[in-house]
Amino acid sequence: MVTQKFMGKGKLVNRLTAQVGSKGMAVALLKKRGDMTPDGKLTPKGEKRNKMTAAGRAKDRAAKAEGKKPSAFKYNPNTNSAKLKDK
Repeated sequence: MVTQKFMGKGKLVNRLTAQVGSKGMAVALLKKRGDMTPDGKLTPKGEKRNKMTAAGRAKDRAAKAEGKKPSAFKYNPNTNSAKLKDK
């Protein structure tokens, strides 16, 4: 999987580019989400997400959706998703 090489911190744009297949599309998505300004610089929100690993972003997404803490989730790098840990 191409995105596997963009798992670390500071890889937000590269990972999204690999996922969607186009840097232009990735930048457009980041702008739409409020992670990037119209001139292409990361916003404070985007900087925060860029400092996260792929696992951190996936856990953060899952936590917001479920109303729980990111630490309650386990990351699956094959699907770039997080699920609740078994109790």
